Amino acid sequence: MAEKGNSAGLTEIPFSRFTPQSRPDDTILCYEGAFSDGKYRRWRDLFRDTAALREVIAARPHAKWILHSEDCWYFLTAFIALFQCRKQVLLSANTSPGCLADITAGEADIGILSDQALAGAVSIPEALARGAPEEGGAPVHIPFNPLESVFTIFTSGSTGKPKGIPHRLVEFEADIGFPPEWVEAWARRKTAVTVDQHHIYGLVFNIILPFTLGIPFRRTRIENPAEFERLSDVPYIIFTTPAFLKRATEAGLRLALKSPWIIASGGFLPEETAKKTEETFGFWPVDIYGSTEGSGIAYRRSKDGPEWTPFSSIKVSTDEKGCLFIHLPFPGVPPIPTGDLAEVLPDGRFILKGRADSVVKIEEQRISLPEVEGRILESGLAKDVCVVSMEDRRQYLAAAIVLNDAGAKKFAGKEKADINRFWQDYLSGFFAPVVVPKKWRFVDSIPANMQGKKLQAEVKALFARDSGDVQ
Repeated sequence: MAEKGNSAGLTEIPFSRFTPQSRPDDTILCYEGAFSDGKYRRWRDLFRDTAALREVIAARPHAKWILHSEDCWYFLTAFIALFQCRKQVLLSANTSPGCLADITAGEADIGILSDQALAGAVSIPEALARGAPEEGGAPVHIPFNPLESVFTIFTSGSTGKPKGIPHRLVEFEADIGFPPEWVEAWARRKTAVTVDQHHIYGLVFNIILPFTLGIPFRRTRIENPAEFERLSDVPYIIFTTPAFLKRATEAGLRLALKSPWIIASGGFLPEETAKKTEETFGFWPVDIYGSTEGSGIAYRRSKDGPEWTPFSSIKVSTDEKGCLFIHLPFPGVPPIPTGDLAEVLPDGRFILKGRADSVVKIEEQRISLPEVEGRILESGLAKDVCVVSMEDRRQYLAAAIVLNDAGAKKFAGKEKADINRFWQDYLSGFFAPVVVPKKWRFVDSIPANMQGKKLQAEVKALFARDSGDVQ
C-alpha cells in the first residue's frame, strides 16, 4: 500500500512505509492536555525517539518484547522501534506479576519495554532521555517489512489465563473501508480517547489510524468524564466505550464541546445511553462491532435501526447454527468465527441475535439470554440488564436490572415481592414459564470490566442469597 491522498486533503501513509520525507518536519503528531496548550511531539521527534529506543533494544538479545506503555507517544515510538529491530511484540493491558508470568511461561528470551515500574523492564522514558546520535545531522530511519512485523495481543481467555492472538502488521495497513464522510470529518478534528492501546480497538484508533491519516492524537487517555470539560478549544473525535459513555451520561455533565464526533466499541451500547450521549456531548455515537481476531467489522448508529453495515472491505456469512463468520480481504485467511448469532439481510447488513454461548437449555428448551434481556429493555423501565443461568436445586434464569427514571418512579415505595411479580407477569406475555427468571436483583449498575463486558460470575454472585424472590 503506497502513500495516497484522499478527498479530505489528508495524505495516508502506511504504518510501515513512512520516511523522513513523508511529512514536513514540524507536522504535529501528538499533543498533551488540550490541543491548544501547545505541548506537541512532531514528525522530526519521531525519528529521534525511535533511534534512541533502537539503541537499547539492539543491545539486548531478546527476540520477543512485552510492550506496555500508558503514554501513547512512548507506545508509538517503541512499537515502531521494535519492528525496526525485527522483534516480535507482545501487548497486554494487564501487567500484574501473575499475568506477565503466564505470558512468559516457558520462555526466558522475552524482554519488557515500558513506561511503568515493572520488574526487569527497560524504561522508555530513561532510554529517550539518554538519546541516540544522528548520522550526519539527518534523522536516522530504518524501514521494516509489514509481512514480517508480528504482534500478539493478550486477552483474558475463558480459563482466566491470558490468551495470545497473533497479528501481522500488513493486515492493519490494508484499507479497512471507512466511509469517505468519516475520513472527511476526522480530518477536521484531533483525537481524544478513553480506551487502552493494548487492546485491538485502542491500538487501531489510538495509534495506527491517527498516525496513518496524520491526525494529531492525545498523549494520554481520558480517565474521568469531567476531563472533557477542558476539551472545548477545538473539534475532537472521541474513541470510547459504552461503559465510559454510561458513566459520563450519569454524571449529569453538559459538555460544551465544539462539533465532536464519537465512536464507541467494546460492548453493547443501549439506545438510551446513546440518546443521553447526544444530550451530554452533542453527538449520537457511532457503534463499531469488532473482535480481537478480526478488528473492525461493521458499524451503525442505533437511532437509525438495529442493522449493522459491514465496512466495505468486509464480508459476512452465517453457518447452519446462525453463527456469524467474518471474511477478511487477505489471501489465505480463513473465515473467522465470532461466536455471535446473527441474521444476514439480503443487502449484506446483519442483525445481531446474541452470543452463541448465551443460548442455554433449561428443561430441554433452548433459551436465548439476550432475547430475554431485550424484552426487559423494551419495557421502557430499565436502562441495563443481565440475565444469567443459575443452578442449585434445579436450573433457572435470574435477572439483574438497573431501573431507569421511569422504572424507579413506577416502583417507588413498592415491596420487592410486588416488583418481582410485575416482571414475572410482564415476561409471561412473551415467554413460556420456564423462560421467565425466578430470581431478581435491582442494582445501581451491572458488574463489568473496563471494556464494558459484563462479568457473569459477579452477576451470579448477586443471587447467592435469598431476597424475597418468587420461586
